[in-house]
Amino acid sequence: MADHEWEPVTKGKLLGFSIGFGVFLLALFLSEPGFIFLLDHANLLFHEAGHPIIGLFSQRLETYGGTIGQLVFPCVLAISFWRKGHALGFAAAWIWFFENWFNIARYMADARALRLPLVGGGDHDWNTILTRWNLLQYDTRIAAALKALAWAGIASACAWIIWRAWLDSKHAANEPTFVALTPS
Repeated sequence: MADHEWEPVTKGKLLGFSIGFGVFLLALFLSEPGFIFLLDHANLLFHEAGHPIIGLFSQRLETYGGTIGQLVFPCVLAISFWRKGHALGFAAAWIWFFENWFNIARYMADARALRLPLVGGGDHDWNTILTRWNLLQYDTRIAAALKALAWAGIASACAWIIWRAWLDSKHAANEPTFVALTPS
């Protein structure tokens, strides 16, 4: 999308985004590791919905459906904001997408320990997936890498929105001011 097609990010909008991001970080740091109560219960709902939806197409892929489900919703939202040119909404959905990775990493790191309570008491997705790929012994390492990538993704969304605000302020400063001359 070309620069001129994005809704401008003004100083006020950037301030609002920064305050919202600060609240998000506060909730993240004060929460149980990798689980923000309100947000991640919604993510859990999307996760659980993903299993039967993907299961309609393939029983073998049903295990992956939970993770796919919780990642699809922020992606759809991000695409919607991108198509409408709403930079702040796009960045927020991008952050939500990567916030999901903390929860996925938490679940993945539990693949051998099997200590997390599971909804419905079923199989542990990441135990099944990592066992299938002969990677179970690396569950905590892969989870740590995923968590680092989540932080990088969130940082990239913030950097992008700051860059957009800088471009928009630079563009606004370069716009000529027209003075309407009226005949006397």
